Amino acid sequence: MQGPIWRPKLVVSDVDGTLLDHRERVSPRMRAIIDDMARQGTAFTLATGRPARWLLPVLEQINVRPIVVCANGAVIYDSALDRVVHAESLSPEVQRDLVESLQAVDPEWGFAVERVGRSAFDRENELFCVTPNYDHAWISDEHTTVPREQLVSMPAVKLLVRDHRRSSAALYEAVAPYIDPALAHATFSWEGGLVEISAPGVSKRTALQRVAKSIEVRTEDIIVFGDMPNDLEMLRWAGTGVAMGNARDEVKAAADAVTATNDDDGVAEYLTRWFNSAETMREN
Repeated sequence: MQGPIWRPKLVVSDVDGTLLDHRERVSPRMRAIIDDMARQGTAFTLATGRPARWLLPVLEQINVRPIVVCANGAVIYDSALDRVVHAESLSPEVQRDLVESLQAVDPEWGFAVERVGRSAFDRENELFCVTPNYDHAWISDEHTTVPREQLVSMPAVKLLVRDHRRSSAALYEAVAPYIDPALAHATFSWEGGLVEISAPGVSKRTALQRVAKSIEVRTEDIIVFGDMPNDLEMLRWAGTGVAMGNARDEVKAAADAVTATNDDDGVAEYLTRWFNSAETMREN
């Protein structure tokens, strides 16, 4: 007699370059699969470098309100309650030492900090602060420009180093030798010259371990999807780590499987073997 068919108990997706296409849209097929997962008892959540305040455009496209891993694992956010339930911060002292060391390497590097409040709707100009020479990676009207001394005066969940002249990989190689892993953890999630620094040991993996424990899901029953170096730890940790077709080579090498690109609906393509998007779409 054949036993029950295995299905994942938790599916985790990175957001940019993974769940979203280049237009920042979730496909109808993927939305239907998320609905079918909910009906069959499989939890779905997001693990992203984004702060909680940038999640609403994503959550508005799906029918679940999960506990989300934000800021590369530094923040766990309950989107149903609009409440930050856990945060790991860099101390002002560590931020100050990092900025001083890195500023000595290249005075043109700009810096920013991401802080966290209690809600995704806290005042964003108090949560995202930048130095005067910070070259924004995207158009922003939700920041405050402050002197360097003020930038590092409060705990922050992320310290950002920006250099538009280099790729993020090249900037990471320049920054990494000056970061003591006992004091901070560095990674990147975008190609255009941005390194993200968090508290030591913090990653999407460490936050997902908390989430999985809270809902009593075993590691072997978890599938995760990602495309960038900030996804590496969770891809290696999960029972099944799946890299996108558009992922960096080192991410593909670390994964158990490679699916189609984000523009070719790679997350939905991989999950179709367990979840019936066509049937759900017909019912809706």
